[in-house]
Amino acid sequence: MSAPRKPIRIIGVPIDLGQSQRGVDMGPSALRYAGLSAALKALDYPLHDSGNIFVPVRDSLAESSGDFLPSIQQVCQSVYESARQALDAGEIPLFLGGDHSLAIGTIGGITSREPAGVIWIDAHGDANRPQTSPSGNIHGMPLAALLGEGFPELVNVGRPGAKIGGRDVVMIGIRELDAGERSWLRHRGIRVYTMRELDERGMSAIIREALSCLEHRSRIHVSLDMDSLDPTQAPGVGTPSIGGLSYREAQLLMEIIADSGKLCSADIVEINPILDHENRTARMAVELLASLFGKSII
Repeated sequence: MSAPRKPIRIIGVPIDLGQSQRGVDMGPSALRYAGLSAALKALDYPLHDSGNIFVPVRDSLAESSGDFLPSIQQVCQSVYESARQALDAGEIPLFLGGDHSLAIGTIGGITSREPAGVIWIDAHGDANRPQTSPSGNIHGMPLAALLGEGFPELVNVGRPGAKIGGRDVVMIGIRELDAGERSWLRHRGIRVYTMRELDERGMSAIIREALSCLEHRSRIHVSLDMDSLDPTQAPGVGTPSIGGLSYREAQLLMEIIADSGKLCSADIVEINPILDHENRTARMAVELLASLFGKSII
């Protein structure tokens, strides 16, 4: 008889303060509407949905994105505490975004007791600092903040300083980097698997090598930005980028991570139902999450 599965704690984070494109605050609702709970219960997971963390309504705040920083800090602090509490309770926290700024809290919280490796699946680097960001949008800065660079308010969420090191992160699906991100990622020693490398070598080889890069960590957090997929397949994202992962490539990626047995937590971000077609992107995300949590063909 197989061991009982750990409970999954679903936590919605309807944050849209880290970017200029509206609509990602509806991502948690889209995922729930797409049948997330039913898909995970079908895999025999005990499930607890905590509802949504409070996020201030964007229109109630000052207009300039710089003025959103205190609210983003507060949301990420709440996310940090929720992640820590779920792990302390023996649960797997699954965060539903919302924009990618929430990862400052998710990854900070899951590393509060012990280190973890991070598989960051994204079209973009999300490694800007305030001085290098072309847009100033904070959803393009979370990785840098997690490695200890950027706004002090974000770097110090939960506890002072960096939450992970460069060797703790692998990035998959990257195809758009700002000039300041390229040199920074190399300097910090982060392994980046671009779409060209995926095309040349194939997903199976890439993810197995990525897991090998994280062998020094016993736990893995997956941060899945749905814009990592090609927008012809997943149109409901705020910052689409052509030439992305196919659905089957993404599913294989999830399946092999599941096979590792090291998954401890996950966040899924940047679903924008306003830009979607009949909730297609959220439904695809639910299928990918089911694969991440162990759904198999046989």
